[in-house]
Amino acid sequence: MALLCKIELSQTDGMTLTVFNKDGKITQTATLDGTIITLTCKGEENTSTITQKTDSITIACKDFVVNADTITCKSTENTLHEATGTFTINSTKKATFKSSVDMDITATTKLNLKGTDFVATATNSAKVTALTTTINGDTKATVSGLELALTGTTRANLKAAMVIVAADSVMSVEGLTTTVKGQITNIQGSLVKLG
Repeated sequence: MALLCKIELSQTDGMTLTVFNKDGKITQTATLDGTIITLTCKGEENTSTITQKTDSITIACKDFVVNADTITCKSTENTLHEATGTFTINSTKKATFKSSVDMDITATTKLNLKGTDFVATATNSAKVTALTTTINGDTKATVSGLELALTGTTRANLKAAMVIVAADSVMSVEGLTTTVKGQITNIQGSLVKLG
């Protein structure tokens, strides 16, 4: 493979290094004009460019690959990662996402969180709001708290093959109209008051 190499020097335009690969139809160019350093690799179908200024470095290419044992990226101000296609983050070990202030996770259509075990903890308050909210346990679902309040603006339903309602101290069942109904209805107690 024969390469054609050219060096151009100018007091006004700076220096240009050019390598021509006639067989591979590739042209490599390095330009230093006193303000910007530009590295260009141009082929028949694709072109990659690295542009360096005093305050920025820009890389433009079809595929950008970084391989290293450890990668650290830090910014003193803002960081943006954006993809017009699919954005994927994979880790074979533990992955951590942390913010010293607020964190927002938003999906325009559907948001899925999945794991063998799922734990959500808040030191102050937790709120789940939706037009329709479903909490399901295939084996068992438990809701507990120092004080528990279940409220329905129009209607509240509690239904199962067997329902047990128990209080260690006092139980009150009140309503403008209250109905206790069953094929067999038992009212028991050492002292029973009706009316």
